[in-house]
Amino acid sequence: MDGDDMSATHHRDLRTGRPIWMERRRPALDVRPFTRSITCDVAVVGAGISGALIAEMLSEAGLDVVIVDRRGPAVGSTAASTALLQYELDMPLSHMTARIGRERATRIWRRSRLAVDALRSRSQRLGLKVDAATRPSLYLDGNILGPDALAAEADARRDAGFEIELLGPADLERHYGIRGRHAIVGFGNYSADPRRMAVAYLRIAQSRRARLYAPADVVAVEPSRHGVTLGLGGGGEIRAGNVIFATGYEMLKGVPRKGNSIMSTWVIATRPQPGRIWPGAAMIWEASDPYLYIRTTPDGAVICGGEDEDIADPDQRDARIAAKTAILERKLHALLPAIDPAPAFAWAGSFGNNPLGIPTVGRVPRMPNCFAAMGYGGNGITFSMMAAQILRSEICGAGDADADLFGFSREF
Repeated sequence: MDGDDMSATHHRDLRTGRPIWMERRRPALDVRPFTRSITCDVAVVGAGISGALIAEMLSEAGLDVVIVDRRGPAVGSTAASTALLQYELDMPLSHMTARIGRERATRIWRRSRLAVDALRSRSQRLGLKVDAATRPSLYLDGNILGPDALAAEADARRDAGFEIELLGPADLERHYGIRGRHAIVGFGNYSADPRRMAVAYLRIAQSRRARLYAPADVVAVEPSRHGVTLGLGGGGEIRAGNVIFATGYEMLKGVPRKGNSIMSTWVIATRPQPGRIWPGAAMIWEASDPYLYIRTTPDGAVICGGEDEDIADPDQRDARIAAKTAILERKLHALLPAIDPAPAFAWAGSFGNNPLGIPTVGRVPRMPNCFAAMGYGGNGITFSMMAAQILRSEICGAGDADADLFGFSREF
């Protein structure tokens, strides 16, 4: 069998190109080779941002945590993230309400808001230096929500208790320099360097004696009522009370997909130009398909991504990098003409999506003591924090109040 056949998860080439985050050296971590069989309370498979947040939270709860990753910490899809840590989901609240009802849609959106607030509060409480900033967001009208539908979306968000502002073209141009568009302004979103954030949370977990092994590929999973045994590709095993698969878009084989599929996105980042940044450095995204998303870095570089397509094959994804880079450069210039759109960095990445754009988190069916955090949708790191909260409650407490919205047994 080849390596992918032997592995417990599907192997994917998750990114290509030069993400802006890879320019900095990664802070030191104690990464060990896996050389002998071990035991632990919880094994976390995956050392990206999801695994880091989950491991840190469970280590705080006093559990003996082991983290394994077949590549290494924060080098998969985490390094390709643009880290717009928004509570607003890809699917508008008004559309989600029409699909699954007002009560469930409102709970999902509110939980996303709580996750952003929790990530910001936790990062600040732990004193993490991750280039974080609190930003407003501009949600522009487009081919999914025209001006009238955007106004209805604003009403739906107000009715659900979210603080927003609806701007017409005159106000939007006066305040932000964007012409001929309408926008919903959201408040209290968050941005960070995703790679630095993942490493920072892993360091906190390690300070509580969590152990990190890489490269270490899980090739066998043997769950039972008493715990789970993981077989590693180089030999040896991990015997854990519980296992959490935080493998991002490399799904655990045999796990229900819940409508999830793999897509591709493309991103550019400009040189720093702090004197040209719009007021508040607001995150910008569109109610369009394909859509554009824009954020800044602390030194004034502009990150612009989008043009998503239903492409799972990495070779097809990578073949489009040059063409997509040119499209993103052109769209950035058209929307924000004061910005120099020339890319200093360009990259492509794979990510997961499903019809509602929500994560799947919880107990894996027919696999006792196994849990999964599958953060599908455009709010990847927001969902990672949500997953960490839910899984801590599932393993250490009485269960999470919103677990029914995101678990494998949900009916929508």
